[in-house]
Amino acid sequence: MKPVIVFDLNGTLLDLSALDSSFERLFGDRQARAEWFTEVLRIALTTTAVHAYAEFSGITQAGLKVIEGRRQRELNVSERSELMDGMLRLPPFPDVREGLESLRAADFRLVVLTNSGLEAALEALEHAGLNRYFERVLSAHSVQRLKPAAEPYQMAARVLGVEMGSLMLVAAHSWDVAGAIAAGCQACFVNRQDPVLDEITAKPALVASSLIDLATQLASSPPTA
Repeated sequence: MKPVIVFDLNGTLLDLSALDSSFERLFGDRQARAEWFTEVLRIALTTTAVHAYAEFSGITQAGLKVIEGRRQRELNVSERSELMDGMLRLPPFPDVREGLESLRAADFRLVVLTNSGLEAALEALEHAGLNRYFERVLSAHSVQRLKPAAEPYQMAARVLGVEMGSLMLVAAHSWDVAGAIAAGCQACFVNRQDPVLDEITAKPALVASSLIDLATQLASSPPTA
């Protein structure tokens, strides 16, 4: 039985670097976008570690305000909205459509599991032209816990009607991969930015350079659920 392929959204399917030019214009440095998203992840992971919950949209805004304070550049409402709305208009990475087409052609079930709210995720996928590839789009908001806590992965298995070991989480974030593995899922790390996994975090079953590479690996040596 083939595993159900469960994709992370931001940074795995959708390319956050599309926001670089806006961050450069507003902060004078395109690296501010990477700094912002690192802060977003820090807040999300901290929130999860202390068993609290905050909506991801609120976390993205809180992270932006940290960058404003750090760089001593207070944005106005319109400027903040520009950046937050940009999260809903991200393009897919160049390999995504071909990779998804190949996986669909090989009869894999494809699903999205994201920390973003459901409406935001659906809007982002529609804008990127990817919504037609996925059987379901699932949000961690429904269980009031963010990945990498176990609850979102458990919810995905429950909603999809499969065992935990029948899910393969595909993500470009090692913390997401680690969360999925700890919850009992299979996992694939897509090395979008950093091809080196640390020596402590749990190792995934697969490491891929792109979704095309993932489809090729699954075709040549498909894991079983």
